[in-house]
Amino acid sequence: MISDKLQEATSYDPTKQSQSRTISQLNEEIERKKISLPIYQRDLSWTLQKAVDLFDYQLYGKAPVAPLSLNRISLDDDFSVTQVEVITRQIIKEDDVKEGQLSIIDGQQRLTTNYKAYIDDPSFANIVLDIKKGQFRIIKNTPNKFQIPVGKLLNKSQEYMMRYIQDVMKMASFSEVTTLIAIRTKMLQYSYTLHIANEMNETEQIEWFEVLNNAGSKVSALQMTFAKLGSKQNFDIYARYGEPFKKLIEDFDLNNLFSPYTTNVSYPVALLNPELELLTVDYTGHKNNYAPIPSDTKEKLLINLSIDDLDKITSNSLKSLDKALHFFEDYGLAGKITRMDYILYVSGYISFKGLENEKIPKLIDWVKEVEFSNLDNTKRRILFTELLEI
Repeated sequence: MISDKLQEATSYDPTKQSQSRTISQLNEEIERKKISLPIYQRDLSWTLQKAVDLFDYQLYGKAPVAPLSLNRISLDDDFSVTQVEVITRQIIKEDDVKEGQLSIIDGQQRLTTNYKAYIDDPSFANIVLDIKKGQFRIIKNTPNKFQIPVGKLLNKSQEYMMRYIQDVMKMASFSEVTTLIAIRTKMLQYSYTLHIANEMNETEQIEWFEVLNNAGSKVSALQMTFAKLGSKQNFDIYARYGEPFKKLIEDFDLNNLFSPYTTNVSYPVALLNPELELLTVDYTGHKNNYAPIPSDTKEKLLINLSIDDLDKITSNSLKSLDKALHFFEDYGLAGKITRMDYILYVSGYISFKGLENEKIPKLIDWVKEVEFSNLDNTKRRILFTELLEI
């Protein structure tokens, strides 16, 4: 006998739900909060160069950009997946979620990149269209008269662009002005295909998310832990911990140690280990497997913590990180910090021991003398345990 599941599967075709939207329409829907993110979505990970590549492709590409995948929310169902605003990640109150609102499963980076240009986001201030070179570029200085910032070119207001062309670029050539208008029109009218699912539950969304966000591969256990913290605990660890962690690293010009997305996730979680051990273990002495290294992250423990405990360990870990970074700066050690291990170990030390004046000379010597190269995980664990004993 044929399975009922097979007969049910033939009754619908999700490809018939595909639609088309222009970038301009998508931007307007994000602005009106008709498009949002499920809280389990990761934070923004694209570099400025990735954004430049997208703008160039949307201007010059000879094939469409890959489709976007979204879930249409129905208020008739039990609403279970918390939604957050695009870019700000502000949690949207359940009462403010609208019937038919679209929730992004795949395409956050592309949608956000276009939306940042639409609102002239300050983070895109150094991305320009260079009209002499005929390409989008990242610049370090003030734009010259042949460069128009992407936030002016693709702004929601054409008048905003025109004022910049006239007042700043001093462009008087009719052909040059009309060319810029044509570029703006083409890019804002560029169409994306939307694959839209209807009323997917949390499990179905995360399964789809797992496949789409990694081109057919499974997401890491860490990323799924972040996802589950969002969907089950309503604790947005990206906004409350991941982003502040990254910002502290950037403020000390050490973001070159923190660029691949896999480490972007694993380093902050590794630093939670010391505070997690102090919180969850009857502390009679440090256990080696709570070292602040990515191989020892404690996903299962994190997912079962209360929001208060999550808030406590993330807040304390950020304080230790801040103290460690100031320690490196205050004692002229910044040039020694060539890998994240220095930051994680000293921050972990501070979580356990604080930063007492009589210990500072020994800690300085440790930073100057320690060598992390060619150490396996067992030796790394022992190294942190020995650090706690100085």
